[in-house]
Amino acid sequence: MRIPDRRLLALVTGVAIVAAACSGSTASTAPSTGTASEAPASEAPASAAPSASEATAPEGLPLSATLKDGSTFTLAPRIADKLTSGDKINYVFSYQSASIPLFSAQYKAGYDKTIVDAQATLPMNGQAIAPVSESGIDVPAQIAQIEALLNTDQVDCLSIEPPDSNAFTAITNTAMSKGVPVFTVGVTSNGNEFTNFTQIPEKEGTQAAEIVLKWMKDNGKDLKVFAVSCGDPTAFWAQGRMKFFKSTIMAAIPDATFLNDETNGLATTFDAAKTLDAYKAFIAGNPTVQFIENVDIGAEHAFRAIKEAGKEGQINTIGWNVSLGQLDAIDAGTQVAALDQKWSEQAGFGALACAELLKNGKVLPNTQELLPVNKENSAQARKDLQAILDAG
Repeated sequence: MRIPDRRLLALVTGVAIVAAACSGSTASTAPSTGTASEAPASEAPASAAPSASEATAPEGLPLSATLKDGSTFTLAPRIADKLTSGDKINYVFSYQSASIPLFSAQYKAGYDKTIVDAQATLPMNGQAIAPVSESGIDVPAQIAQIEALLNTDQVDCLSIEPPDSNAFTAITNTAMSKGVPVFTVGVTSNGNEFTNFTQIPEKEGTQAAEIVLKWMKDNGKDLKVFAVSCGDPTAFWAQGRMKFFKSTIMAAIPDATFLNDETNGLATTFDAAKTLDAYKAFIAGNPTVQFIENVDIGAEHAFRAIKEAGKEGQINTIGWNVSLGQLDAIDAGTQVAALDQKWSEQAGFGALACAELLKNGKVLPNTQELLPVNKENSAQARKDLQAILDAG
């Protein structure tokens, strides 16, 4: 029988962990379906997240921090028994879809890579689950997958990448109430999870605008007519990115015009053909547009529409995430940048966080940052993306 260290002993013998709500942000970033009832990005509640060191117990004392709703978390006895005996824990990662272009492959690759690192810290079995749906996202199916495993005690630590902020609050809180540690990634959550590892929409929108403004200055561009777009403009993460992109541009260029904004952004869907058609129609109907922001995976199709309209050099774009098509657009000079939210990092966080919590009593904080990809680093980004795709 393995004898746990003193900090872990305090955890596994039933001493309550008042677990850290280590949600450094409430933002969401993965392609997702938002709901109109979600809080706007500027109003999303931010919790004071303890750092990993703050969440580590002093010698001989239990881990002590506070859940979002003030409740107390106690590790399930069956999980404590596994840790005491040295048995493998069952780690489960649930993500929103196995059938979204670009996103799904990169998420699965991130899980595959980091589960090995987590196993080096704590013995664990790993399982990644996601619905397969023609629409890309199936919230009831994703919740049902998680419930089936929770109800049969097959989950000892859980990471969830939810499609929106509200739909997974109940299942998150249910798991925590059962004594199963939960982490959420990629999209904000209003549950009691230990950490919400993701981006902050208002910061993302501001960062995108600042990149565009610097590019304009460096290249002598005097742009005045802007537009915003998204696969799902109703999602609060999308609205935050669009809203703060516009406000930052308008602060720097008071006489700029936005053909739309976060309240009526161009809806492109997440389907490649439909996205291309949406951009072609928008460009044809708005001949004065000079710059288009896409806040998810569709910017490469804006590039295709611009080329087909013969407007290269007249319309520029910026987009989120990394694809070969976006890198082509960057190298061609049409797309200013692709803002990489590091899907593989989000997908891999849960396994590492579970290992640190259950082995060392530490709650890993939200440390996500966007990585801007432009002409200067597009070649390296292409190599990195190709490695991910090849591994998948």
